[in-house]
Amino acid sequence: MMAGDDFWRGRSVFVTGATGLLGSWLVPELVRRGAAVVALVRDGSPRSLLVRDGWLDRVETVRGSLTDEGLVRRALAEYSVETVFHLGAQTLVGVAKVDPVGTLEANVRGTWMLLEAARQTNVRQVLVASSDKAYGDSPDLPYRESHPLQGRFPYDCSKSCTDLITTMYARTFGLPACIARCGNLFGGGDLNFSRLIPGVIEATLHDRPFLIRSDGKFVRDFLYVEDAASAYIQLAEKLAADEKLAGEAFNFGLELRPTMIEITERVLSIMGRTDLRPVIQNIASAEIREQFLDATKAKSVLGWSPRFGMDEGIRRTVAWYKDHFSAASGVRE
Repeated sequence: MMAGDDFWRGRSVFVTGATGLLGSWLVPELVRRGAAVVALVRDGSPRSLLVRDGWLDRVETVRGSLTDEGLVRRALAEYSVETVFHLGAQTLVGVAKVDPVGTLEANVRGTWMLLEAARQTNVRQVLVASSDKAYGDSPDLPYRESHPLQGRFPYDCSKSCTDLITTMYARTFGLPACIARCGNLFGGGDLNFSRLIPGVIEATLHDRPFLIRSDGKFVRDFLYVEDAASAYIQLAEKLAADEKLAGEAFNFGLELRPTMIEITERVLSIMGRTDLRPVIQNIASAEIREQFLDATKAKSVLGWSPRFGMDEGIRRTVAWYKDHFSAASGVRE
């Protein structure tokens, strides 16, 4: 199998969740490599980076939901799709606690319908987006791919189920599917300001102290979004070259162990606003205290490594938000 741009040139690629954070960086990279991208779009998302920068106009679009009966199967068949990036999901932990049924519907049912459609239409590679949340709470850290999947809270459970269903399709039906488990993604284009890094940046740019919902001591791993996009592309190429990887999962992260308060202080330092102290609310519930990844398998099997460290990722992200808010106010720095 050819890798790199030759692999993607003219290749029909279906991306669910295309207007989300990762999709907004992955789709342009696939287009630049010559892929014929088909994007599944559920809602009108005018604020999405993919829409704002005109990339959605450069790809084919299918309007509808992952759970629309027959929609995905029809799209995969009509566009002769070879590779699927299944990024579509309800990704917010807080929303999952308010609406667990909707989250399970999108993340679990949406996944089995996508995988069944891929099986029926003989798709060559399926890359399923998961999360370190799929592992659930464990005293044995960092998470390795051999860890059991034991999500207990609504979002975590939905990702555990997603991964188990993907493995089932790979092992039982020979579907060439792999699972990517990333740390917390961050980068330009994420307008969910309930998330830590965009929330800190948005509050700081508006001269407000950031409100930390937890006690500030929760530990999370992170990954800059451009590194996540490259991870998915490398995983797809590797799966095409070696079908024995079907059913395998890979961790992708910076392999860091920062607390929420440490990340907040790092962002404030990079923005030159260490005077703007965060407010600790300590009201978070139904969340795991410590989560971080071991990415050794991705490095050894795929040859993947992150290009951007935490500080450089934050700097690039801050620059994007400064430009975004300046453009929104009609003022350019």
